Amino acid sequence: MNNKQWHQDVVRDSKRLKEAERSRRSILVHTVFLGSLSVLFLVPLLAGAYLGHWLDSLDTGYTFKWTINLIILGLAIGVFNVYFFIRKYW
Repeated sequence: MNNKQWHQDVVRDSKRLKEAERSRRSILVHTVFLGSLSVLFLVPLLAGAYLGHWLDSLDTGYTFKWTINLIILGLAIGVFNVYFFIRKYW
């Protein structure tokens, strides 16, 4: 291995290291990512609970069938949202 080849290898490796350091995810990126996941999961769940409670309040007597069903639907939608978000951006 001659001096010129060695110099080119060092330059190439240093460029790779600098690129790896720039592309490394910071704690802020992870925090924003987890915040996005929580919003994608919780909004459909809470919307289902609120809508179900409102629909149950329209009926006479104490019922909770709409609340339970829409919470389960919101849970399923939230899980699919998180799954597709992770598949796309991770």
